[in-house]
Amino acid sequence: MGEFDSLSGFLEHIGLVMDRDAAGPGEMLSLMTLHAAKGLEFEHVFLPGWEEDVFPNRRSVDEGGAAALEEERRLAYVGLTRAKLKAHVSFAASRRIYNQWLSCVPSRFIEELPSKHVEISSDQGLYGGQPRFAGLSDKDDAGSWDTVKPGRGPGYQRLRETRRRDTGRDTGRVIEGRAELVEPTGGIAVGVRVFHQKFGYGTVTASDGGKLEIAFEKAGDKKVMESFVEPA
Repeated sequence: MGEFDSLSGFLEHIGLVMDRDAAGPGEMLSLMTLHAAKGLEFEHVFLPGWEEDVFPNRRSVDEGGAAALEEERRLAYVGLTRAKLKAHVSFAASRRIYNQWLSCVPSRFIEELPSKHVEISSDQGLYGGQPRFAGLSDKDDAGSWDTVKPGRGPGYQRLRETRRRDTGRDTGRVIEGRAELVEPTGGIAVGVRVFHQKFGYGTVTASDGGKLEIAFEKAGDKKVMESFVEPA
């Protein structure tokens, strides 16, 4: 940096002048944005963060409407088509944002992928439902994770509201909620009545290494981590 008059000059050199293709011998990983990936190709491409409100970005869609959503969709196409052999798309079941754990739902762009070109490899974790691929009904097994019916996991209500806003169609009422992390109590046994910040009261029906299956009184059957609930 001593060769530059200011920090802005150094950053301009890094961003616009420096030859990013100059690299040492051997294999390497290229980390870049979707915009920077235009015109490039790689054997394998990894695309993380494909969740509603992350990609497509909620602020961008709220401010730009349908046009912004289409731009986000074009970026998704750019990312997918950078791969010569395989594109690895991933999403998180939950994210810690501003010290709060929030449930996530897969991006609508995942649902739009043609099922014949998709190979699913996923641990359900906290996510109790999966997206429906184009052309599949609830009765179809192809394109679904295990035996869980698609489109009924945490965040589904929020996804319906987002699509209602985008399409102008009322797809149902939305129940807003927030899940908060609760420290583990040392093991919750089957049959114990528990409370979840978002899903309310329920009874534990199965337990596996801190992963609980709970029959909630109003939200139905869900799979959650033990740390997200407390005995009622």
